[in-house]
Amino acid sequence: MWPTPITLTGQHVMLAPLSHEHLTDLQEASADGELHRLWYTSVPAPEDMEADISRRLALQTAGSMLPFTVMTSNGKPVGMTTYMNIDATNKRVEIGSTWYRKSVQRGPLNTEAKQLLLSHAFEELNCIAVEFRTHFMNRQSRAAIERLGAKLDGVLRSHMLGPEGSLRDTAVYSIIKSEWPAVNQNLTWALKRPRD
Repeated sequence: MWPTPITLTGQHVMLAPLSHEHLTDLQEASADGELHRLWYTSVPAPEDMEADISRRLALQTAGSMLPFTVMTSNGKPVGMTTYMNIDATNKRVEIGSTWYRKSVQRGPLNTEAKQLLLSHAFEELNCIAVEFRTHFMNRQSRAAIERLGAKLDGVLRSHMLGPEGSLRDTAVYSIIKSEWPAVNQNLTWALKRPRD
């Protein structure tokens, strides 16, 4: 299996292998801000969380996803993220299916989580590229991806059907291995600068 489950730890965040033991905290996190009601993203509702954890773990068994529980530095689960669309042959992963409870958004947690995932992908897994995808209309997500230093590869028009049947245009971004040193330097700077 590539990549294998691992715990990644920083100053503000810990990414631990997803487990059903995190269910109650993740249900609480999903309810914070009613994230599951946003039409342009896919966050499991509290009552659907157990099924979503099972779905992600099944994809891990199949080799197409490596799911993490996102935790604060004190070990409190506050969201999920994954390596997904794993391509072991071509050494590519997508970082996606990410969400955080509303109360931890717009802080250092997301920046450090992405730095940990990117560092592991480029430095340990020897990835040639890391991809990010989001709904074209999800401006908050697109801005966050662009702040990381990812470049827009293009927009896949009418790419997917949403849960309510609408068509989703998907914005595709990536960071390639040669860009990682500069991206890493920028993320390190972003984590050190004072926050508003």
